[in-house]
Amino acid sequence: MRVVARRREGFAHDVEIEGGHSLVADEPEGAGGTDLGPSPTRLLAASLASCTAITVEMYADRKGWDVGDLEVEVETSYEGPVPTQFDVTLKLKGDLDPAQIERLLVIAGKCPVHKALAGETTVNITDSAEPAT
Repeated sequence: MRVVARRREGFAHDVEIEGGHSLVADEPEGAGGTDLGPSPTRLLAASLASCTAITVEMYADRKGWDVGDLEVEVETSYEGPVPTQFDVTLKLKGDLDPAQIERLLVIAGKCPVHKALAGETTVNITDSAEPAT
């Protein structure tokens, strides 16, 4: 899977995601951006919320459990520009017993984005050495 960020202007970037998806990432005006889109750290929180929701829904579907109109809320704490904590709250509105809810809380922690944030991913940074045009 490939994602490419191309500078638009200032801190705003057009982000193309393999599969024909695109979005704009930027910084808030208070951080020198133009607020044309969410900041990368807000996108990270959005990735965690959506991945958690999808992981829980997939598991519940396989078990035949009704999660109802599931909502996943992520509150992010920062130290300067760096996220230091993500608090994830599941809002399970379906007909679930306490054991099912407890199991879904465990499953929520197994989403791929959660695993990446928990330090299970390596990030390598290189330069393509292409000359500037």
